[in-house]
Formats: sequence, C-alpha cells, structure tokens
Amino acid sequence: MIRMGVIGYGYWGPNIVRNLQSQENMRVVAVSDKNPNALKRVSKAYPDIRLTQNAREVITATDIDALAIVTPVSTHYDLAREALVGGKHVFVEKPFTASSAQAKDLIDLATQKGLTIMVDHTFLFTGAVRKIKQLIDEKVLGDLYYYDSTRVNLGLFQHDANVIWDLAPHDFSIMDYLLPEKPRAISATGACHLNGHEDIAYITAFFDNNLIAHFNVNWLSPVKVRTTLLGGMHKMVVWNDVEADEKIKVYDKGVEIKSAEGVYQLLVSYRSGDMWAPKVEQTEALSLEAKYFAECVESGKTPFNGGEAGARVVRMLEAANESLKMKGALIYL
Repeated sequence: MIRMGVIGYGYWGPNIVRNLQSQENMRVVAVSDKNPNALKRVSKAYPDIRLTQNAREVITATDIDALAIVTPVSTHYDLAREALVGGKHVFVEKPFTASSAQAKDLIDLATQKGLTIMVDHTFLFTGAVRKIKQLIDEKVLGDLYYYDSTRVNLGLFQHDANVIWDLAPHDFSIMDYLLPEKPRAISATGACHLNGHEDIAYITAFFDNNLIAHFNVNWLSPVKVRTTLLGGMHKMVVWNDVEADEKIKVYDKGVEIKSAEGVYQLLVSYRSGDMWAPKVEQTEALSLEAKYFAECVESGKTPFNGGEAGARVVRMLEAANESLKMKGALIYL
C-alpha cells in the first residue's frame, strides 16, 4: 500500500485526491492547504484523511511514502526538493518547475536517491492521445508534415503566469509524447491586454526534418476550442477534444507529386478517400495516470512522463517566453 500526502486542494486538488484514493494499492493519508475552507471540503468528503495548513507536516510525516504537489508552479521546486530529500516519491502538477535549472536539480536528486518523479501531464493518458500515438508509431500517417494545435477559451486568468505557462504545457507535453523527433528551435509572439501577463500567444516549433508545429493559446476567445491537426504523407488526423463522441477522425486525404518529363515539370494530384473515427478508450485519464504512478513507484521504472519529460516541456516554455520578449526571435533549444 502506497501512502500518499497531497499538498494543495484548490482547483485540481480534489480530482487528484479522488483518483489517488480510488486506487486499490494507494491511500491518501494527509492533505495540506493554506485555505481552511478547502480543508473543510476535504473533511466533508473524506473524514478519515488527516488535515493541516502546514505543508511541512505532510512532507516530514513518517507515515507517508509519496507526495502529490498540486500548488502554483512557483512553489513546486522547494516542495518537491524537500520531499525528495526526505525520501519521498513525488507527483508534481504541470508545469514541472519554474526553470530548467530547477528541473535538472530535482532529476539529479531523485536519481541519486532512487526515487520516482512523475509530472502530471494528464492528457497523455486520454484515449485520444493514446490512439494518435498508436497511429504514429504504426506509420499509419506516414512521414509527418505539420502539427497544429488550438487551445483557446474565455479565462481562467492566472495572476502569476502568462497564457503560455498556463495552457502550453498541455500541448508541449502531448507533442513531446507523440513525436519521436524533438524541436530544435522555438519562436513565439503574443500580447497582454488585461492584467500585465500575455493572454494571447502564437508559438511555432521547428524540427530538423522539415516538420513544423504551431500552437495557438488564448484566454480571450468567446468559444472553447481544443483542436489538434496532424498532417502526414499518407493520412491526416483531426482531434477535437470538445467533441463528446468521435474525438478523433482519420482522413485518407493527401497530396502527391509526380514527375512527368523531368524534375522541372511536376504534377500535383490530390487524394481524397474515406474518413473513419477510431474507437478510443473512455477511462478517466487521471485514474490511469494514478495507477501508472503506483506501478512506477513499486517497480522502480522511469515513467515516460517523468522528470526528463517535464524538463523538456519547461525548456520549451522558457524558450517561448524568451522569444516572446524578443518579438518572435528564434530561440534554439
């Protein structure tokens, strides 16, 4: 039985506690939050869980094996480091840390102590992302030409981060998981209108193999859009995460170029075939992630959404932020 402590019971914390508590080999022992009203909600839902406003009481507790840190990113490093020093495995909300240097230090410390770090990149455990990963790995799409993602809605405005650090970790982690290639450079532009933080941003990631990825993140959209397009040589995929059914559609469409009498006379033809919507797994992603965390802690294996993956996402966020300040200048990773 893995005994868990949870720090933070705000927006995402209740989901974390519920899914950790539902695992057969896990039990939430204690929850910490500075807000007494949050602790009242925990007490009402889980009367047996120990409560405290002092995070250190959870970090230093001898009856806890692992910590879930569900707090603002500015606190992740200090809390996670203290937990690792104390010999506890760590499950950290996205983004992993506020800087690459912090990420490297935590990874090195966890390796030194033989402890597990997992970064909460929940979308990697959705049926849609797992199905797209299968299509890419099985070469159904062929060589990829582009990756295009739109993640926009009205709010929620953050007071300690811009729209890139709030929304792009989802899309960067998904891209990092799906694509075997890693971007070599990033460019970003954006603007701030309301609270001093950029609320609209457009990010482009460049790859060595002529693949290009583009991300649109926005807090000011009148509608909620969660759409990702992947264009390949053989097939193209549209993933609409807002869609209740048929979240993924695979199109047998493409462009073919054939040489006629020589390289100077190229014929372009368009292929338009069937569309199909593959069935995707409906199990709650966070439940699968909690189960996977338990497996990694018990077996000692390195999770695919571990510290290294979290660090790659943080580096992309840093590069996008740096480019943003330089009006879209190319930042090499």
